[in-house]
Amino acid sequence: MEKALITNADKLPVTHKNEHKNYEYFKKTIFSPSDGHKCAVSVYEIPPGKANYPYHYHYQNEEVFYIISGTGLLRTPDGERAVAAGDILAFPACEAGAHKLTNASETERLVYIDFATFHSPEVCFYPDSNKTNVYGFGLSKITRNGTEVEYYDGE
Repeated sequence: MEKALITNADKLPVTHKNEHKNYEYFKKTIFSPSDGHKCAVSVYEIPPGKANYPYHYHYQNEEVFYIISGTGLLRTPDGERAVAAGDILAFPACEAGAHKLTNASETERLVYIDFATFHSPEVCFYPDSNKTNVYGFGLSKITRNGTEVEYYDGE
């Protein structure tokens, strides 16, 4: 990037992912490492009753979420708790930073900004399904006990 970016979230292109009954999201990317940036910044919108990603933690990348609107249920190693607009959620790169954010509303989308550091390659672990995802440089390999599996396998 050669200059500051000033835009409106409504002007950003939207990516929609809906490949599993429990997981769905709309994502508007502001900064992306694939565009040469040193961090990832996106606006996520999660439909009612859905999560965008399974319970997981990163080995290198840290994340911070700022809840813009809606209500959610945040799962961490300390249990579950309600989150709402104005809350800031910070996850270190380690097992203690494990997290899953689910929209707790039956009618409204949960909207938040996700700020993440970027180190590649990265390793992400999914405790509920005992999967490991090694990814970076356009590649991704998800395994369980040395056998390659699909992303949502066991979720």
